[in-house]
Amino acid sequence: MIKFINYFFQALIVYLFFLIGKLIGLNFSRKLFSFVFLKIGPFFKSKKIIFQNLENYKSNLSPSEKEKIVSNMWKNYGYTFIEYVFLNYFRKNSGHVKVEGETIVKNISTKAKPVIFISGHFSNFELMSMQITKTDISLAAIYRPLNNYFLNPFMEYLRKKYVCKNQIKKGINGVREAIDFINKGVSIALMIDQRVSEGEKINFFGKPALTTTLPAQLAIKYNLKIVPVFIERDKKNDFRIKFLEEIDPLKFNDKFDLSKKLNNILEMMIKSNPNEWIWSHNRWK
Repeated sequence: MIKFINYFFQALIVYLFFLIGKLIGLNFSRKLFSFVFLKIGPFFKSKKIIFQNLENYKSNLSPSEKEKIVSNMWKNYGYTFIEYVFLNYFRKNSGHVKVEGETIVKNISTKAKPVIFISGHFSNFELMSMQITKTDISLAAIYRPLNNYFLNPFMEYLRKKYVCKNQIKKGINGVREAIDFINKGVSIALMIDQRVSEGEKINFFGKPALTTTLPAQLAIKYNLKIVPVFIERDKKNDFRIKFLEEIDPLKFNDKFDLSKKLNNILEMMIKSNPNEWIWSHNRWK
């Protein structure tokens, strides 16, 4: 009952924030909610976990460097949060996105064979799947439903309508669904930066971390190329989406060898812009 009440009031606050954002517009919303999240974010996420993650990432970071990264993370949280109510704008327009690696995407769209897109929770990560679908690539995205059952239906609605219509819930049934999509020639997109209980311990910044091997397993079993994707903001709050070179699963010994390679790529992405990765997840638990 307590959880029900907590979820209900959390949802009320979120929907109120969404309404305010819609009324005042995208630019003002970004300024307001980046400030709001900077102030209230530390009360909802463990500072200890965040700073331990930063220590695992780079042990020689100074206290001021850590504070700067954390502050920028909370600001990006605020940006991304309120941008959900403007997904329709992002869907209809393209001037806010600069794409690198367009040739890679075009080659995929002209082939009948699907691929697996992998990335992490950087910047506004939803825009990566959205951009892929804008190139006429058939795509299904694996996602983790929100715990809050008052909020999750609305978030699923937004994702299906504006990001990617084919949404796969994470889990055993989701794996079966992903295989069905692959057999139909549909590419799969998923995030690989969160700890998964069913994962394998593979080094991440030099320390063992439970890591999903799903992209490696699917790639090896169905001989699918893996395409890493990265997104970041610029100073004007526009975005740069970069598609990296395809990874051939046949060049790796097994799923562990390939998953290690994917972790290395994820590390490279984080190093390139640590300010926009979500450090609050307990990645090394």
